[in-house]
Amino acid sequence: MSATDLRALAETDVVQPLPSDTVQVVLTSPPFVYVPGTFNTRDIGLVPTPTGEPSKLRPGFVYRSGGLGRLTAEGESLLADKLGIKKIFDLRSVEEHSKSPDPEIAGIDNVWLATSERDAKVDVNNFVDGLGEKGYVKMYFDVLDLYKSNFRAVLEHIRDHPTEPFLFHCTAGRDRTGVLSGLLMTLAGADPDTVSLDFLLSRIGTEPAREQLLAFAKKESRIMSTDQPGFHNLANLREVCWNAFLSALDREYGGFSGYATKELGFSDEDLKVIVENLRTSA
Repeated sequence: MSATDLRALAETDVVQPLPSDTVQVVLTSPPFVYVPGTFNTRDIGLVPTPTGEPSKLRPGFVYRSGGLGRLTAEGESLLADKLGIKKIFDLRSVEEHSKSPDPEIAGIDNVWLATSERDAKVDVNNFVDGLGEKGYVKMYFDVLDLYKSNFRAVLEHIRDHPTEPFLFHCTAGRDRTGVLSGLLMTLAGADPDTVSLDFLLSRIGTEPAREQLLAFAKKESRIMSTDQPGFHNLANLREVCWNAFLSALDREYGGFSGYATKELGFSDEDLKVIVENLRTSA
């Protein structure tokens, strides 16, 4: 499907199931990668651009997904042998990781760095106004703060191991994973429309687990009913919320590159190497 078609499908309200036949086609076509036992898995170097030109970020190097707790033996083989994954970065909290550690896969190193449990709950009240922009800005700034060590480890891998493909994930492969994907795509020089499309594609990628993830979101936000004001905005993915986050990021750090230098501690020379490695094979 074209970038325009994918965006239209991704903008479907989360309370409305997507057509199963369409979802099947999309999830077995680039940028999505079918890996048995996973969902929301894709090669972010293959996210289509508005012009149809290749992405600035090279394909076959950076993959993202939802949780790997149900990864099958066939899926393990596909990650290690076909995709050539060398590292898996787990962007989950202590509680999430302890309940379902990533599987040990021959030839792949698992990287998980503990965070505080401050991110364990989401306040749905922050998502009441408008389309939830305020809530998304707060939630994603918490991600930038809590997962600094994880993000730094990923950028170090890109800097030091440009020939080793890697995958990163959280539980849904949506928010924490989405922020890191936005960071990497932006550093590589992807245009804003392509970056925002990747953000929105999680609406399609999580469809097979939609009901389970809605229940997870309800539990994590400590609400009794999905009718509570703000929950609908929390559950949906909208470009206006991503753009609100980017605007706040520009004001606070000067964008993703400023965050990488000011908060993650990379030098300008480091960033040059990282950008080059994201764009071209070593």
